[in-house]
Amino acid sequence: MDQKGNSVMEPILSAKNLVKRYGRVTALDHCDFELYPGEILGVIGDNGAGKSTLIKALCGAVIPDEGEVFLDGKKVSFSSPIEARSHGIETVYQTLAMSPALSIADNMFMGREIRKPGILGQVFRQLDKKEMQRFAREKLSELGLMTIQNINQAVETLSGGQRQGVAVARAAAFGSKVIILDEPTAALGVKESRRVLELIQDVRSRGIPIILISHNMPHVFEVCDRIHVHRLGRRLTVINPKDYDMSDAVAFMTGAKEPKAA
Repeated sequence: MDQKGNSVMEPILSAKNLVKRYGRVTALDHCDFELYPGEILGVIGDNGAGKSTLIKALCGAVIPDEGEVFLDGKKVSFSSPIEARSHGIETVYQTLAMSPALSIADNMFMGREIRKPGILGQVFRQLDKKEMQRFAREKLSELGLMTIQNINQAVETLSGGQRQGVAVARAAAFGSKVIILDEPTAALGVKESRRVLELIQDVRSRGIPIILISHNMPHVFEVCDRIHVHRLGRRLTVINPKDYDMSDAVAFMTGAKEPKAA
C-alpha cells in the first residue's frame, strides 16, 4: 500500500544499487531497475552506457560487486545464466546461441533434453526424440510460426527472422517468469522485424513480462509500455512512450537533455 492506501504492484524482477567495476572502469554505478508483471520494458542507452552489463547482472552472466537482485520480491544471487534459467529467467542473446547444424527441435532442447522413460533413459541415456519434436512443434505453432514446416530441418537452413522466431519460442517455452531479448531485430529486414515484434507481443499476451534491449527507437516506442534510459552506468530515468517522443529519448541518452525531476 502507498501513503494514500492504494495497492501498489510489486516488480517481478528488480535490482538496487548494482555496482560492477572492471579495473578502473565502472560499468554499473549504483544502478536501480524494475520490471513489472505483464509489461514490455525497453532498455535503451548509448554504446558504453552499461546496459549490457546490467542485463548480464540480472541473468547471472555477470556477478555484481555490490547491490541486490530480487525476483518475486525475494533476494536472489545467480552465479550463472543456467541458475537464472532454473528460476524462470530466459535470455535471447543477439548471437542467438544456436548450433546451426542441429535441428530446430534439438536447438530448442539444448541443455535440457528429454530422456526416454524407464531404463532406456535412466541407464542408457536415450533421448525421447518424438516428445521433443512434438513439444517443439506445439510451441512454434502457438506463436504462429507455421512457415517452419519441418521441425527436423537444420537451423542453418532458416532465414534470419525464422531463427529469431525459434529463439523467442524457445525462451517462451521455458521462461516462466521473465524473458530478456537483446537486440532481437538488429540483423533483420523490415518484414522479418515486423514478425518478431508481433511475436514479442504474442509472448507478452501470455502473461510473461519482457525486457527489450534495442537501439531501434521506432520498435522500442511501438511495443514497450515503459522505457528505462541508461546513461553512465546507471538508470537516468524511466519514461512512458506516450508522454515523450524519440528525440527526447535520444537527448536523454546522450546527455543533451536532462529529464524532469520526479
